[in-house]
Amino acid sequence: MTIPTTTPITTSVTTPTTPLKILTHEEFCTANTPDPCGIVIFGASGDLAYRRLIPSLYNLYKDKFLNSSFFVLGFARTAKNDNNFREEIINLLGEEKDALEFAKCFYYESGDYNSAASYECLVNRLQEIKKNNNNNMAKDKIIFYLATPPNLVETIIFHLSQVKLIYPDEGDLDKQSKWIKVVFEKPFGSDLESARKLNKYIHKHLRENQIYRIDHYLGKDSVQNILMFRFSNSIFEPLWNRQYIDHIQISALETLGVEHRAGYYDQTGALRDMFQNHMFQLLALIAMGPPARFDANQYRDEKIKVIKALRPIPKGKFHEFVVRGQYANGVINEQAVVGFRDEKNISPTSNTETFSAMKLFIDNWRWEGVPFYLRTGKRIGRAATEIVIQFKNIPHSIFYPLKADQLCPNLLSFQIGENEGISLGFEAKHPGPKLCMAFVNLNFCYSNIFGTRPLPLAYERLLLDCMLGEQILFSREDMVELSWEYITPILKDWENSPPLSNFPNYLAGSFGPEEANTLIERDGRKWILS
Repeated sequence: MTIPTTTPITTSVTTPTTPLKILTHEEFCTANTPDPCGIVIFGASGDLAYRRLIPSLYNLYKDKFLNSSFFVLGFARTAKNDNNFREEIINLLGEEKDALEFAKCFYYESGDYNSAASYECLVNRLQEIKKNNNNNMAKDKIIFYLATPPNLVETIIFHLSQVKLIYPDEGDLDKQSKWIKVVFEKPFGSDLESARKLNKYIHKHLRENQIYRIDHYLGKDSVQNILMFRFSNSIFEPLWNRQYIDHIQISALETLGVEHRAGYYDQTGALRDMFQNHMFQLLALIAMGPPARFDANQYRDEKIKVIKALRPIPKGKFHEFVVRGQYANGVINEQAVVGFRDEKNISPTSNTETFSAMKLFIDNWRWEGVPFYLRTGKRIGRAATEIVIQFKNIPHSIFYPLKADQLCPNLLSFQIGENEGISLGFEAKHPGPKLCMAFVNLNFCYSNIFGTRPLPLAYERLLLDCMLGEQILFSREDMVELSWEYITPILKDWENSPPLSNFPNYLAGSFGPEEANTLIERDGRKWILS
């Protein structure tokens, strides 16, 4: 009997009508309520506070994770008072009972980030709030969240130190008096030199265990699930190495342009904005070895080993391993959109990259010779954040006349953006009297199985972890510096090269520049999205 050579049919195994039985390990399901604390949000009138922080805190409040003594003090240049702030929060969240009660926990102080007097007022305001709330337990238990432009970080840290709102945890102080935490948004530095300088400055005023460098990707359930998937199941971990895996792709693609971040983005670009943090964090998660325990330092030690093992790109050969692009006018979702150089507040001659792709190797026993392809870009035809593991082809096909390389290789995909979940692609017999094969996907979708609402960019989990003093999902000093150490030579090479004559080099609504396809196709591979 011969098997007809047919084009594989991509199908999908749907969720069964009978609900799956979900076995929950109750002894591992911890949901602690943090001690009473206050959060001071610098930049409280900004976009991040209203789109992410306040809604996330509200969800924690409704889910009973926040103690009744919890409070937030917003600080920003914009002039407003407590009532103005609370009205804006109610307008944002709606006038339901929980929102009205939640808004009462909010206070506001306007001031100048560069003024010592403003920080004295901040001290007095904190004392007033605690006194009025009779909040003795929350004394000195404060999280300072810097939702501000990067150029204000050192200024804020200096003034907080001057008024003794922050100070190093010396280890011998009373637990209540040493409970000080500071959250830093990305970018943490703009290259290796600036990151080292910033780390050195901050460590004059804080210990590493008080520093929380936030990366919202790490708070996503689908990202954390990579760790659970790999190290709590015996099926895949034995295959997680160079013997069975052909290559790995990591994509973070957006249909959006620069939106309200134009000024920042034109000074930053895709490589700084995405690779040094989000992309390298995903790379480390997918490639790391198993820590001995699920412990913050042991877990982060294993991620560090991955970044240390990255093979340096030879000087003068960056163009062979790294691609950059910039979007031109095009169409997204049937709507015409302008190119990057035509965006508001962008220079018409800007050479800032809005797309970057990279080929990497990890020089260790597990991954020797396995290429990792990473790409990220704006104004792409489809939004997707996904990790795809392509396994090697079977060594020999028994299904004559099909050859081994004519059968589709197994694909394991982690969907991190929309429709969070996991899919496994494999060959199966197509129904019917003929012996035909089809490539099918077995899909797991979080919303279908658990029916839970998605976290708003995962700030809920990260804010709760910060309150609980858990740093496992926050970047450590060495991770930040090692990532910049790898990225900085590429940035310097671009800065020292003549301006690009081929920018813009991809249309909005496409899947990036042709050079990105060449990067992977010359190895006999192609980009994949499930």
